[in-house]
Amino acid sequence: MTDVKEPERGPGPGAEPDEGYERGLGGRQVQMIAIGGAVGVGLFMGAGANIAEAGPSLILMYALAGVVIFLIMRALGELLLYRPVSGSFAEYAREFLGPFHGFATGWTYWLLWVVTGMAELTAASIYVTYWFPDIPQWVSALVFLLVLFGVNLVSVKVFGEIEFWFSMIKVTAIIGVIVIGLGVLTLGVSEAGETAEVSNLWAHDGFFPTGIGSSLMTLQGVMFAYLAVELVGVTAGESADPERSLPRAINTLPWRIALFYVGALTVILSVVRWTEFDADVSPFVAAFARIGLPFGAAIVNFVVLTAALSSCNSGMYSTGRMLRDLAGNGEAPRRLGRLNARRSPATGITLSVAMMGIGVVLNYLVPEKAFGYVTSVATACGIWTWAMILVSHMCYRRAVVAGRLAPSPFPAPAGALGSGVALAFLLFVVGVMLVDPDARVSLYVGGLWAVLLVAGWRGARQGVVRPPAGVGEAKPEYTG
Repeated sequence: MTDVKEPERGPGPGAEPDEGYERGLGGRQVQMIAIGGAVGVGLFMGAGANIAEAGPSLILMYALAGVVIFLIMRALGELLLYRPVSGSFAEYAREFLGPFHGFATGWTYWLLWVVTGMAELTAASIYVTYWFPDIPQWVSALVFLLVLFGVNLVSVKVFGEIEFWFSMIKVTAIIGVIVIGLGVLTLGVSEAGETAEVSNLWAHDGFFPTGIGSSLMTLQGVMFAYLAVELVGVTAGESADPERSLPRAINTLPWRIALFYVGALTVILSVVRWTEFDADVSPFVAAFARIGLPFGAAIVNFVVLTAALSSCNSGMYSTGRMLRDLAGNGEAPRRLGRLNARRSPATGITLSVAMMGIGVVLNYLVPEKAFGYVTSVATACGIWTWAMILVSHMCYRRAVVAGRLAPSPFPAPAGALGSGVALAFLLFVVGVMLVDPDARVSLYVGGLWAVLLVAGWRGARQGVVRPPAGVGEAKPEYTG
């Protein structure tokens, strides 16, 4: 592997530092990465279990969480246009909250994508059994892991192009589901036409058939479905034109949530009664099977397979960049900050893929529980990441008001108040996870992770790891 000389940091706030990456992501690729980040296995697979628990009220949970996600993304957008860097929220936590918070956020986001990659590999291997039931889950998971690893080592352009087409497949499929579902509702075609009607949303024990409490308990799974929307922030260091592409990608988030989550689930639950869905089957696959279109379920199964692979592909991309940012700040081994000849953080990606391999082991040991274990841990990591974005944003707005920092050209419309509301919602979700015995395991893991972070931080401060020469200089200063 040929290493590229490490670049120096940029000159300060508002500047676009040359981080050594290839700015190979065009506007259309950033757009589709943002869209793909909003549509993943949490919707295609996780929604089945949530429907079984909450019924049609799940639609409201997705809408409510979607509003909060938009507040988070507008807060991140304001920070990104203030200073677009690949380290993104870890860099902002470091600047506004202190070095430890940047260290903890970077490593926690790395863990988020490692366990999310495990979840996506698990989901992909489950989808393969639809066609090939005799192939063990762990075999499929291993094959997908190695193929995507190779993709991420080539170049960011290859990653961006593959992610573009993965996302295109997902978007086309969901629009197709909505159109076909509306056709069944209005024209009564197919086997599902006789019972398809909008009243299915409330006719079977009401809109909250299992109670409001059960609906709130799905928030952990709902928030997992939105993980990766923040990935657009990690692309800042490799976007060809971040001032135009990033705001455009973030501003389209509301209609993506309305269409892909609220719209798709509203149509599906109108076409098929919520009582007919199985927690272990994708509602999209189940709906097409109920409609009875030739090969419809198989086609949708292929789509949800690509959705899982897309998310895993994004996970490898983001973990490599986050590890390099940590290495550049002396918070990870120096070797993880190196780029290969194609300007890809190959060493960091390799470490991440090796850790994702634990998902292959889980699929061998506990295939029926692997998905649930890793999604709850990923959600806890995601909540920490989103919280750091919100708190950093509130600190930034306070500094702007005081005249210490220049305002961003892309201010969040709700300002610091919106970030405060979103933060309160995230704390409520943590409370829900404490009550849920299945999700509570993630908080136990979180406690262990916190101990490891403190130990790692002490090691970093004692000089166990040091930044590469020329990296970590000219950092922007913030005094709260």
